Amino acid sequence: PQKEKDGPGDFSIDEKTKQVGLTESGHDHLEDLLHQHGLLGEDESLYDPKNLGIFHHLNACLRAHHLYHKDVDYIVRNNEVVIVDEFTGRTMDGRRWSDGLHQAIEIKEGVPIKQETQTLASITYQNFFRLYDKLAGMTGTADTEAFEFQDIYGLETVVIPTNRPVQRKDHTDLIYLNQKGKYDAIAADVRECKERGQPVLLGTASIETSELVSSLLTQLGIEHNVLNAKQHAREAEIIAQAGRPGQVTIATNMAGRGTDIVLGGSLRAELNALGKDASEDAKQAVRDDWQKRHEAVITAGGLHVIGAERHESRRIDNQLRGRSGRQGDPGSSRFYVALDDNLVRIFAGERMASMMQRLGMSEDEAIESRMVSKQIEGAQRKVEAHNFDSRKNLLEYDNVANEQRKVIYTQRANIMDADNIAELVAGMRVNVIDTLASRYIDDDQVRQNWDIPGLEAALRNEFGLAVDIQNHWLQANPNMSAKQIKEGLVELLEHIQQEKENQVGGDIMRRVEKYIALQTIDTQWKQHLATMDMLRQAIWLRSRAQKDPKREYQRESFELFKDLLDHIQFEIVRVLAHIQFQAQSAADEAEAMQQQAQRQHDAELARAQYHGSSDSSEALREPTPEEIARTGRNDPCPCGSGKRLKDCHGKLA
Repeated sequence: PQKEKDGPGDFSIDEKTKQVGLTESGHDHLEDLLHQHGLLGEDESLYDPKNLGIFHHLNACLRAHHLYHKDVDYIVRNNEVVIVDEFTGRTMDGRRWSDGLHQAIEIKEGVPIKQETQTLASITYQNFFRLYDKLAGMTGTADTEAFEFQDIYGLETVVIPTNRPVQRKDHTDLIYLNQKGKYDAIAADVRECKERGQPVLLGTASIETSELVSSLLTQLGIEHNVLNAKQHAREAEIIAQAGRPGQVTIATNMAGRGTDIVLGGSLRAELNALGKDASEDAKQAVRDDWQKRHEAVITAGGLHVIGAERHESRRIDNQLRGRSGRQGDPGSSRFYVALDDNLVRIFAGERMASMMQRLGMSEDEAIESRMVSKQIEGAQRKVEAHNFDSRKNLLEYDNVANEQRKVIYTQRANIMDADNIAELVAGMRVNVIDTLASRYIDDDQVRQNWDIPGLEAALRNEFGLAVDIQNHWLQANPNMSAKQIKEGLVELLEHIQQEKENQVGGDIMRRVEKYIALQTIDTQWKQHLATMDMLRQAIWLRSRAQKDPKREYQRESFELFKDLLDHIQFEIVRVLAHIQFQAQSAADEAEAMQQQAQRQHDAELARAQYHGSSDSSEALREPTPEEIARTGRNDPCPCGSGKRLKDCHGKLA
């Protein structure tokens, strides 16, 4: 990778947008490698249309290796790559990255590669929330996002005063030159708190950081609990006791939020542990012990929250701080920052690094400055603004898809609710035949320019119609217009469909039409979503031609949607034209009835054996020779076994 912009290297990395790009030298180097391994022909280029798949896979692999990190963005559990939510620190089971990225990470980690997922339905959170008639919400950290709530949803954010005055002391950030100095200072802070009996909640931004801090505390002999995506099952238990005197808890990205950390530990959990049969004296002893611990923690200063780094969002920092000092309890918080933290390095690194160097600081020295803290908050605002722009941009693109989504879902719901869609299908036949035939014949054209053989071939290939328009229809009526030919073709298709309906009955035909219509809509919509996704990713290239990508996307997606609606009708008519029903012969019906009787008998026999009944053996009687003689070899045996005679008592005859 390039170390600096426009420097030497095969590819550039943009950590802000999590994208990579090949340089000229990287392109040449890659083509040489592909030629050497026979994956690219001698005269072929990486940018040939048929080789774009290789380029796509390469891009996914580079992103997997350089932008997505184990125990930060994902974990490996049970031989599977599981995504970790960047905001909550919890695993997102069942979720997979798209565009081959998840498969590239599976290759990187050496776990089994699973099939790439295909989107069946998609909607942004913003458009999903707009489906509700009324919107409202409540959270302790909405104020930093007030502008977005107003801009996207038209919602005003109101700050409600706290129930009791906040006694928590929020100390100024401590800034260090590098990670080593920062973690040494964190360990020293934890040790001091533990010695005076003050509980500590240490928040980290990733699983990797939580395990790094955990190993450091273990080396120093400091007992602690770790709460991250790997210890999700113990979350309630760990949080319940996080407020005990001298207790140290490391939590990833606010894992365990929503549970109050009670100073002194959870009294309720301790009482529940005694059991229902515990005596009142035992319960009172637990209450007295808890009260002593509660007062000891308050004397020590309450819960001390340590942030191992600033998060990209001020809201997450505020959530971490807010774990301490609840309901008027005492508490304190402090964030530790290093110049090589991702947030500072990517968004505010150069200015702060030069300032620290001018001060001539060593790695174990820290500066405590409101000015520096404000610069870090400025970097967070940059990230928040960048993320907001990304969400708003995505929403503007999804608004186009949202209108299409409404049309498709309305069509689908109408078909689901209808008992009979025969008229709808009949209208589709008219539209499809008109569209297809107009490519070959038209009343506005000179008849000599009509392509009758082409029309006949298309009807044969698409609908299985062997119709001789040239030698039969036009011979019988030389003045037949294109409109009359189209009407004749529609009547022919309807006649064939009516014959199939006569064969199986109207009820079955209606169910088949409904099933095929729904199946076709789902399949075509799924393919349309994939096409729209590819269009959205590539449309930005239009900006190089001085065109507005959003407007181009609207225009292109509208054309794609028109094609989709036409293709849905075409596929429904085509499948119905090709579908064949197989009549069931009398022998097949008898065979089916025989199998059903056999299954019923086996079930009754198993039920009788399960309940220990002796009735099952009495139900089977020995048939007389006359009964056997009167029974056909393929008919049920008169003994009542449910088997055919030839497979039962017929063997003895």
